[in-house]
Amino acid sequence: MSINLDEVTFANEAFYLAFESKDFEAMSHIWSKERQVICLHPGWSALIGRRDVLDSWSDILSNPQQGQVSFYGAQTIAMSDDTAAVICYEQAGSNVMVATNVFATEQDRLCLVMHQAGFCAHPPNP
Repeated sequence: MSINLDEVTFANEAFYLAFESKDFEAMSHIWSKERQVICLHPGWSALIGRRDVLDSWSDILSNPQQGQVSFYGAQTIAMSDDTAAVICYEQAGSNVMVATNVFATEQDRLCLVMHQAGFCAHPPNP
């Protein structure tokens, strides 16, 4: 059975909704509980493992100085029968980052297994 790209797009939107609303419980629910997870925030060291990844999101989402982040230009690509990636752009103030979010099927739902964002020197227009 092939991964449903519409569901991946929805899962990606849920990730950014949790980010934008600073909802740690929702963010925690999105990340895989069964697979190894990886997160690469711009300028941070690589985070490997659910605990380190969720600790980073707790710090980010509870930071009153954290500005609003939105996304645009999402492209969803199937990688295997149970894994897909979403490539999109994150707008944070005047900064634009290109991001990769990898989702995998886990117990009949999609979970985030990797997020990577880095500054984009020549982003497309939203």
